[in-house]
Amino acid sequence: MERTLTDFRGRVSSRHGGLHRGAVGFVLLSLLLGLAGCGTNRAASPSPASGEMPDQEVSDFVLTETDQGTPVWKLYSRYAATYNARNLIIARNVRVDFFDEQGAPSSELTAREGEIQLQTHDMTARGHVVLQTREGTRMSTEEMHFLNAQQLIVSPIEQIVRVERAGDVLTGYGFQSDPDLKHFEFKQKVQATVRTRSGGDIVERPGGPR
Repeated sequence: MERTLTDFRGRVSSRHGGLHRGAVGFVLLSLLLGLAGCGTNRAASPSPASGEMPDQEVSDFVLTETDQGTPVWKLYSRYAATYNARNLIIARNVRVDFFDEQGAPSSELTAREGEIQLQTHDMTARGHVVLQTREGTRMSTEEMHFLNAQQLIVSPIEQIVRVERAGDVLTGYGFQSDPDLKHFEFKQKVQATVRTRSGGDIVERPGGPR
């Protein structure tokens, strides 16, 4: 099924002037970002990595993707900057709500900052990344990638990942999972601390799919 970004919301501050508040179809995003409105200009902030100035900045940023009208995920950010030449949005104080096939909330991701690729809709989250499911499973790391077409959560091989579920703790590298953390896998250096019925801990090494 084809997934599309259907909604963009926020207060847009263009380098060419003004603020514009509202919601439009995401296919019109490039047009909206080129418009100049009325109001007070904000000073554009350069990209931390390259020093490149953004084409515009957005506060109270909301981005929604749906599958035939059913929400797949919804991203919230207090601030976002768009770089048209790189087809990239850089956001701060990010929260992403994921939904199941029936459109019910299933998990929530939070991070200090994120990047969204406008063509693929892939995302990268960095800094205190936490993915919490409705069932209580919790994944935490410092960097994580979301592959939108495959609906996969992937971490860099060098980044340690911690998963907590029902009192058990697993850590390892090369993490891969669905957004609901129902089927996840570590590729390297897996360590599991399993809570026994008597209250003690059992440490296991190594591991694989879970």
